Amino acid sequence: MDTAVAVAAALLSAAAFGFASVLQQKAAQQAPAQEALRLRLLLGLARRPAWLAGMALVVLSYALLGIALAFGPLVLVQPLAATDLVFALPLLARRRGMPLTRRDVAGIACTAGGIAMFLAVLPPAKTSPVPTAGEWLPLLIGIGGAVVVLAAVGRRSRAAARTALYAIAAALMFALLDSLTKSAGGRFRGDGLDGFGHWEPYTVVLVGVIGLVLSQSSYQAGSLAISLPIIDCLEPVGAVLIGVALFGEQLATSPGALAVQAVGAATAVAGIVVLDRSPLARA
Repeated sequence: MDTAVAVAAALLSAAAFGFASVLQQKAAQQAPAQEALRLRLLLGLARRPAWLAGMALVVLSYALLGIALAFGPLVLVQPLAATDLVFALPLLARRRGMPLTRRDVAGIACTAGGIAMFLAVLPPAKTSPVPTAGEWLPLLIGIGGAVVVLAAVGRRSRAAARTALYAIAAALMFALLDSLTKSAGGRFRGDGLDGFGHWEPYTVVLVGVIGLVLSQSSYQAGSLAISLPIIDCLEPVGAVLIGVALFGEQLATSPGALAVQAVGAATAVAGIVVLDRSPLARA
């Protein structure tokens, strides 16, 4: 039952986020360049109906992701959550009267098939303890330092490089956000409302705002064809690695199964890149 809830919520989260990214990028590209990496960027975007519609979908997507992570491990939920454009592209094609190209269909097949391969050999999920603050500290310092460096270098880079560097920083923050969400969900599931007495829920808000500023700055700086593949590929990979390293979650245990997972992951990443570069995602 837990796995069924996690899978359904993760897939619905992916569909909501796919639409949100497209809506927000169109609005963010119209914002002044000097507002990048500042909260003022979000305040300006909040006056745009399209961006607000995207933000509503982001909130819905995050709520669904929180439910998924409360019932399932990161190594299960995050690959499924990375299928956002698998759902969004066909609906966007119908809405805009544009056909799916063979490249789009191939991207959908690679993404869905690769993730299916990855999950097919995943060991049964086991309940893992919530990490302590001391266990979190090295990860928080490492990711925080990397994001500061990426943002600083990005500000001094040309448009394409700036877009990529901001997107990498956003992906790292989103991977951290996913992991913190699972930790906070574990607190609430075990302690109820007493979960508010722990530090994780408040760190989730801070990391979420930073990730949002970075992602919107990336959307503003350049093409979605650069930023979305980076965010969509690095976020689940980072979250899965955190799940293994910090939560003790397991990937495949035999060499053959690990090979299947590696091929599946590579296939899914290739499919995500193809989908994120589709004209439908940027129309």
